[in-house]
Amino acid sequence: MPPGSNLPKESATAAQAASPIAGMDDAVELIAAQLYSMASMMVGEGEQSVRLVEHAIANAEVSACHDLEEARRSGRRALVAAALDLLAKRNPGSLTAPDGLEPASACIEDDDLASAGISTAELEKMIGGPERERVRSWLESLPAAQRTVFVLRAVAGFTTSETATLLRTHGGPQACAWTPEGVRGVFRQGLCSLASQLLHASVER
Repeated sequence: MPPGSNLPKESATAAQAASPIAGMDDAVELIAAQLYSMASMMVGEGEQSVRLVEHAIANAEVSACHDLEEARRSGRRALVAAALDLLAKRNPGSLTAPDGLEPASACIEDDDLASAGISTAELEKMIGGPERERVRSWLESLPAAQRTVFVLRAVAGFTTSETATLLRTHGGPQACAWTPEGVRGVFRQGLCSLASQLLHASVER
């Protein structure tokens, strides 16, 4: 999502509130916008997502970090941990680990975006472009655990093992059984759903 006038009002507000520097540089503003987009996909648009961005920037010390990529990773990890804590508190059990997930229950064998016929760059363009509302409506239609795993893997860029660890650590008592294999299975289900959405969209054009 580009900086400047295209920033959502809420993400700009979050960045201004979190940064101690008046007129922060474009890099920090861009990170704040990306964090807000990710937060809103996990917990919804509005004040809670703004607070998550403020928390992430404050705890990751993004504005003081000289390595932009490390700032992004640190900010994403801080935001995701806080978002998972919020989801577990808001709806206990919503992030419960899958029980007896069938390996063949998903239509895609590999757990990567390419298996769904889309690249990371194309997904980022969809999230921040004209297809934004369609993508968000699709995400909102997914079960909470499936949506969360998709965002952590496909949007935040965490590995399968990192995702399982984050869920076990911050997803509440019923999330303690998440394993990398469980993450793979749920992510494949999300990719199947995404592939179906892309197919429908191509037919409508």
